[in-house]
Amino acid sequence: MAATATASSTFLHLLHDDTSSLLSSRGTRLRSSSLALLPPRRTSSTSLLIQFSPKCLANPLFVTAAAAEKKKSPFQTEAVRQLTGFLTKAEGFRFAIVVARFNEIVTRPLMDGALDTFKKYSVKEEDIDVVWVPGSFEIGLVAEKLGKSGKYHAILCIGAVVRGDTTHYDAVANSAASGVLSAGLNSGVPCIFGVLTCEDMDQALNRAGGKAGNKGSEAALTAIEMASLFEHHLKD
Repeated sequence: MAATATASSTFLHLLHDDTSSLLSSRGTRLRSSSLALLPPRRTSSTSLLIQFSPKCLANPLFVTAAAAEKKKSPFQTEAVRQLTGFLTKAEGFRFAIVVARFNEIVTRPLMDGALDTFKKYSVKEEDIDVVWVPGSFEIGLVAEKLGKSGKYHAILCIGAVVRGDTTHYDAVANSAASGVLSAGLNSGVPCIFGVLTCEDMDQALNRAGGKAGNKGSEAALTAIEMASLFEHHLKD
């Protein structure tokens, strides 16, 4: 009877140990499974990276902003040089006026307007030469010759072409415009286009001191400004 009790006690003790071991191992597996389901802990290297980088390079938005800061616009307003001529510095400049005799009823008032404007802006009379040519077609050749002489700061070209019944108007007007342009390009001296190209005589007279003003005066202002621009900024 005593032996039976001892055997039973030993059996219960072994059963308790096995059960405890089983529960212990199961608990370990459960804890391992639970830990596997949890998100991985952030390492300290990430926080150190964010703290170390002054531009927060860990964030793509900050990377874009940093790149934008480094990229500068090619157009810097404070670095742009603006060159212009001055109407207040005309004293000492020399000008030539090439005037077409054809339609002199128009071209002479244009010339007078130019002379008055030169005088108002301190250009001396001895610094102005007037050259008369037969018509507007001949202006370009004479203007180029004067420009290449090196005596003048600008050449003012004055003429008047009025449309008639034939296509002669188109030929003369186009030739006058291209002639003045070529004179300036070939001589390197500003040649101002002051040739009127009008549909009728009334339009021409209105622009030679009439209700539309005096285009000769306007051309003289252009000549002064261009002379100043070349002399003060574009001189070789």
